[in-house]
Amino acid sequence: MVASSGVIRVVLPAHLRTLAHVDDEVTLHLDREATQRSVLDALEASYPMLRGTIRDHITQKRRPFVRFFACEEDLSHDLPDAPLPDAVATGAEPFLVVGAMAGG
Repeated sequence: MVASSGVIRVVLPAHLRTLAHVDDEVTLHLDREATQRSVLDALEASYPMLRGTIRDHITQKRRPFVRFFACEEDLSHDLPDAPLPDAVATGAEPFLVVGAMAGG
């Protein structure tokens, strides 16, 4: 894992791209270790309209129908401060925020 990071690529679901007024993936600059928490903190700082859409305002826990993926792995249940894979931390692979589907 990488101790500190620079540029992180984040792919958002269509409805959050619309809310954030972005067309494609988002590029974030981190000055600390790449973790779910640091990425989401930077995302919400850059796009304040996304606060509360991906994680709860108070608890900071992931919303029930939101999942996180990177390098073809589901990271949704990883600890928020666990380091992200090197490929994400270096910007080679994106961090994916995905809206989960439910129904029956």
